Amino acid sequence: MKLEDVKNICVLGAGIMGSGIVEICARLGYNTTFIEISDELVKKSTERIKKSLGRALEKGKITKEEVDKTVAKIKGTKDLKEGAGNADIVIEAIAEDMKIKKDMWKKLDEICPKHTIFASNTSSLMITDQASATKRPEKFIGLHFFNPAPVMKLIEIIRGALTSDETYNIILELSKKMDKVPVSAADGPGFFTTRFISYTVAEIIRMLELGVAGVKEIDTMVKLGFNWPMGPFTLADFIGLDTIYHILDYVYTETGNPAYKPPMLLKKMVTAGFLGHPQQKPGSRGGFYEYFKVPRD
Repeated sequence: MKLEDVKNICVLGAGIMGSGIVEICARLGYNTTFIEISDELVKKSTERIKKSLGRALEKGKITKEEVDKTVAKIKGTKDLKEGAGNADIVIEAIAEDMKIKKDMWKKLDEICPKHTIFASNTSSLMITDQASATKRPEKFIGLHFFNPAPVMKLIEIIRGALTSDETYNIILELSKKMDKVPVSAADGPGFFTTRFISYTVAEIIRMLELGVAGVKEIDTMVKLGFNWPMGPFTLADFIGLDTIYHILDYVYTETGNPAYKPPMLLKKMVTAGFLGHPQQKPGSRGGFYEYFKVPRD
């Protein structure tokens, strides 16, 4: 198979990240289905995609005709076979949980055509391990987008131990077609980007625990001193503190490196329901700013 043979793309999971991937694929003209677990979430994801396209229209980045063509290419469903039964590529963007992912890959392995490529948008879970749940490890690859997916340029591509050159080349070309900058990283817990940022955030949380500086002070110093667009606590709240906790725990378990052991403060906050910025994490009590009662900018 070559990229020109790809007509149908299925996105498994259409939350904030998944809906962005759906939008990207549909805008390129692919027949794009997405799968969610309920009719309510299918409706909510469809509305999120239309709202994102509306913002792009308002900014002049897309025409009304392009919006209409994109929407016409999208179909949401809660039925696995309906969504993925004729997919040439499946891009997974579900919960960052190895068991959940592997259970889903087993089901898709039986449903999808033999030529279908499986691409995981995981930010940390090893590709080789996920691929072991299927009978097509040569067609399995990591395709790590960054949030918001329609805007962020970077895509991290991760080959599993048995990923074929054909699979890699198709995904590489697809990434370029998406107007992204694809960069390869080796398979391992956290790959590069997630391992780097989770290590950094963990160390900064430990400095907060020690009283080196406060939440707002650390964010300000990192933004102005290192030219980050946002401070590490703002970023952590945006990513999700539960997500960061699970990533750190996974990398620590896999590597044994104490630098990745989740800080006690992070564990306490997640246990108490402080899961990140309320706008990013529905039902959350808030993130670092709310926990420490610091006003946001």
